[in-house]
Amino acid sequence: MPPAPTTGVHYDAIYLKHDTGLGHPECASRYQAVIDALDSADFPMLQLEGKTAELDDILLCHESWYHDIVRMDVDQLADVLRTGDTAICPDSYDVVMKATGAVLTAVDAILEGKVKNAFCAIRPPGHHASAGRGMGFCIFNHVAIAAKHLQERHGLNRIAILDWDVHHGNGTQDIFYQDGTVFYASSHEENIFPYTGDADEIGVGDGLGTTLNLPVPAGAGGESILPAWEEKIGSALRQFKPQAIIISAGFDARENDPIGMLNLTDNDFSTLTKMVKSWADELCEGRVLSVLEGGYQPEGLAKAVLAHVRALSGQS
Repeated sequence: MPPAPTTGVHYDAIYLKHDTGLGHPECASRYQAVIDALDSADFPMLQLEGKTAELDDILLCHESWYHDIVRMDVDQLADVLRTGDTAICPDSYDVVMKATGAVLTAVDAILEGKVKNAFCAIRPPGHHASAGRGMGFCIFNHVAIAAKHLQERHGLNRIAILDWDVHHGNGTQDIFYQDGTVFYASSHEENIFPYTGDADEIGVGDGLGTTLNLPVPAGAGGESILPAWEEKIGSALRQFKPQAIIISAGFDARENDPIGMLNLTDNDFSTLTKMVKSWADELCEGRVLSVLEGGYQPEGLAKAVLAHVRALSGQS
């Protein structure tokens, strides 16, 4: 009898309903490629059904007036969120509430011992959304809400969020910049949207020293990014001692992505995943939650996701 899966995975066709319009890079076809890849996976994983988030979940990180703006813009059939460059459609509110709820379902599954780790393939992404502003294709910040959920609903004190998307997660950083209980680290391409994430951005007040940015030049790949993670992020994590680790898993840092100009390979993403898993095993009972962010070349995204989940499940 095969062993029970230790990795939970959530994906759902509902996310195809978030219609961003013709030619938009964060489109349904990229997500369909992820669905097809996970459907064809040849290793064990536990399918996780996702709940729909409640308002109280969103308010863990976002202002109530911002939530109301999102709801109003969707109800009024706007095609762009008024706070920034995020396309929306009549289904976007329901879809994003499902996305956040699914992430929280995965958190609960890990903390309740149903799975050791989990990957949530959801859209729209979230790491550019701050407390009061959606931007960069993002509406609500799923990983930030998950961190607060771990603290306020599960009683954990120290949470780490690690971000390997090609873009800096300015929203996540902003939410926790003065918060010493959440460590945020990001490697990202320098001098591109959102033009934040310089190495001297290290937090302020109670959060001083719990932000770590590793900007890298265009063209960088695993030869420079992997050692930076191993040495700098690994060292910082051991000092911080998180009780759970969340990954903002953006695969637009992959080679040949149409938006990014970094050159990580599928094997590099597998190595990064194993690195994070080893830190989690050492520091926080193996608790790892991974949440899909960017990645805009459908075939490449699908391959990277599969490599990532295979490594999470211990099958590579």
